[in-house]
Amino acid sequence: MAKNEANNSALKIIPLGGLHEIGKNTCLFEYDDEIILLDAGLAFPTEAMHGVNIVLPDTTYLRENRHKIKGMIVTHGHEDHIGGIAFHLKQFDIPVIYGPRLAMAMLEGKLEEAGVRDRTEIRTVLPRDVVRIGKNFLVEYIRNTHSIADSFTVAIHTPLGVVIHTGDFKIDHTPVDGEKFDLQRLAEHGEKGVLCLLSDSTNAEIPGFTPSERSVYPNLERVFSQATGRLFVTTFASSVHRINMILDIAKKQNRVVTIVGRSMLNLIAHARNLGYIKCEDNLLQPLHAVRNLPDEKVLILTTGSQGETMAAMTRIANKEHPHIKIRQGDTVVFSANPIPGNTIAVVNTIDKLMIQGAKVVYGRDKGIHVSGHGCQEEQKLMIALTRPKFFVPFHGEHRMLVKHAETAQSMGIPAENMIIIQNGDIVELTEDAIRVAGKVPSGIELVDTTSSGMVSSKVLQERQRMASEGIITIAAAIDWNGKLLAKPETHLRGVVTSVERSLLQTWVKQRIEEILTVRWTEFAPGGEPADIDWGGLQGTLERELQRSIRRELQCQPSVTLLMQIPDEPPVKVADGRRRRTRTAAQVAS
Repeated sequence: MAKNEANNSALKIIPLGGLHEIGKNTCLFEYDDEIILLDAGLAFPTEAMHGVNIVLPDTTYLRENRHKIKGMIVTHGHEDHIGGIAFHLKQFDIPVIYGPRLAMAMLEGKLEEAGVRDRTEIRTVLPRDVVRIGKNFLVEYIRNTHSIADSFTVAIHTPLGVVIHTGDFKIDHTPVDGEKFDLQRLAEHGEKGVLCLLSDSTNAEIPGFTPSERSVYPNLERVFSQATGRLFVTTFASSVHRINMILDIAKKQNRVVTIVGRSMLNLIAHARNLGYIKCEDNLLQPLHAVRNLPDEKVLILTTGSQGETMAAMTRIANKEHPHIKIRQGDTVVFSANPIPGNTIAVVNTIDKLMIQGAKVVYGRDKGIHVSGHGCQEEQKLMIALTRPKFFVPFHGEHRMLVKHAETAQSMGIPAENMIIIQNGDIVELTEDAIRVAGKVPSGIELVDTTSSGMVSSKVLQERQRMASEGIITIAAAIDWNGKLLAKPETHLRGVVTSVERSLLQTWVKQRIEEILTVRWTEFAPGGEPADIDWGGLQGTLERELQRSIRRELQCQPSVTLLMQIPDEPPVKVADGRRRRTRTAAQVAS
């Protein structure tokens, strides 16, 4: 931990992700020797994170304090709130996880797939359920409205007072599933006294109210009715309310629906089992069953609204999907707006679909998507109902946090009673004050799911260098006396240089011979084959060659040395001379 002036009798609130960014929402609450986690999400990589599939927050603090972890609270089932749990359970146990039925159903499948289901106990909660975690935390689940079904705000009762974490929310007075925001319970807490409010800041820059999810229905219905051929619809896989409306409109317009995309299939299966999605069985048909139907009778519901590399819609746009090709006359509907960082990927996907002959319907002006996060008036209402003593804007990029703090100040919360924090800050809360009292590690952890391994910063830098500057590989065979057995082979991949390859190879040979002449005794100090430090020699040669090549070529390629050595040391004969065994060159041949 960095500088830490924390008071052990205070409540500590430590966000590990979700601040000054969108995604990987992870927060912990600590009192005395107990820690509870609130959500554990992931984010998706940028284009510069080559080979990285998932971005997680740095959990060093949790690993170091694993003995204090008493449990976890999950607010809802979006990936940026539950997607990191399976990865974390591989590093530390979480005794119990409480959360909504839909989120827990999705989580259970993730944990089974990751092989960590036995590392925790999963318990579902209903609106107004109260659960005790450890000695110091009593957590009440309060129904809210969001873009996914079964979403909650939580009131955390601590020895110092009640802290309310809104989770992701908007205030939808006409929710699709009829489950309204429990504003009454928020007001009751406000009447009794709320010590601190941690509130969703995503739409803090936008005046007014976020429209109801129901407002999308007539616009989708109009767009669908105008499609004369096959209809493709892509939206967030977790948007249960939106999917419900899409299925209902499809039934009205006599289209059958086929679902493409693993996450969409899993979500709809769980949501149907729990009753959050209601439709007749014959409305949903497998892809092979709709191929012989007239185009105007088919709706294909897919993942990929954010241009994700491996999502179904992206693969279709790239002509990489094994079963679906775009045809002239198809209509593709993007019922989602790009989240920050995804705009270029989404635009590229739209362009590719249009080039192939599809009519693509997208954009905020079409009214086919609304946000799941509240705007300024809803944020004001949250503050008015809870009447907190202290306020911390959560969940958003820096400008959003700043604007939300301004809104809170306009609602009468004094500036000294609120703070804008960063990931890793230790927020120390007492009955009379709030401050930042230190910091814990707060970087990122990168996951390459194809190898089930973590990608270190060094590996990422190497990948970035190879992608931008290319790579040079050098194969050199060296004997037991520190001499080259043959001229080294030099290969360039992705390197732009005016130097002739033959000249480069000659120069590399000379440089290796120079290093061996000057430094061989460092690695063979006793003159005996068994004493030679081949690993140290290879590392030194590689570093020196990399430094020299970059200086000569005026670029920064990665340099890899493949060093070949004899597989057996020379054997002494009677006259004391050494007889050589096979050389590296002979071994290679």
